[in-house]
Amino acid sequence: MKTATTGSVDANGAMLAYTAAGPEDGTPVVLAHSLFMTREMMHPLLRRFASDGFRVVAYDHRGQGGSSPAMRQELELPALTEDLAALITELGLTRPHVVGNSLGGMIALRLAAWHPDLVRTATAIGASAEHEHRRDEFDLLVDHLTAYGTTGALDIGNGTMPVRELLAHIMFGDDTLAYNQTLTSRWMDYFDQLPPSIGDAADAVVARDSVVEDLKDCQVPVLAIAGAQDHAYPDPISGKNIAEAVGAAGHHIVIPGAGHSPALEQPALVYAALTEHFPRAA
Repeated sequence: MKTATTGSVDANGAMLAYTAAGPEDGTPVVLAHSLFMTREMMHPLLRRFASDGFRVVAYDHRGQGGSSPAMRQELELPALTEDLAALITELGLTRPHVVGNSLGGMIALRLAAWHPDLVRTATAIGASAEHEHRRDEFDLLVDHLTAYGTTGALDIGNGTMPVRELLAHIMFGDDTLAYNQTLTSRWMDYFDQLPPSIGDAADAVVARDSVVEDLKDCQVPVLAIAGAQDHAYPDPISGKNIAEAVGAAGHHIVIPGAGHSPALEQPALVYAALTEHFPRAA
């Protein structure tokens, strides 16, 4: 990315690391990453949008990647949503298209519901607007992460699985796991390096409140993208349910050959869906 620059910004009391690319006068796009990953997962989209003349910013959530650490209570989704609102303001991004995968998508939905004046369109990829449906199961993972980080293995009911492999199963679809070892190995190596503090970020996601009621009559165009092989939030959770919660401004699609991370697994298909979605903005 020859035109990309990296930096950090003080937003809502957190120092958020970001990568920016594309012409400064281009229509802004903000990209928000998944839990357990960093803004690098959004770089395939960043490159495509920057090449098309958009001004693109991909950032790390507080407590993850290159952004500042935070206590567990500072990682709840309302706080992360205010971080994004502050980042948009501090970087002078006028009504950006906001695109997020998983945790990033949950934040995008909340920003559209709570700060519609800041958002041109919102896209939630592999996300959920609801309470966590698998709370007990994911609480076991949170407890392990908090105590041991990503070392060791976890009993998943029908045997044990190394935590790095469990995270890969959550984050990727069957096709990616079977046929894209370069991608999965790169991220599993990153999972190995995650500290126990990642358990705090995971707890904030698992313990989140529903935003379904907040999205009713949302006027911001919202696209929900589900991965056809999502092991964590399969459609309709990550697709149809979100669109129906939004109402007339909501749309959803399903991306084939992708799991929980379509932005990383099938960026070309996601990019095509986004370029169709963006013109829905008023």
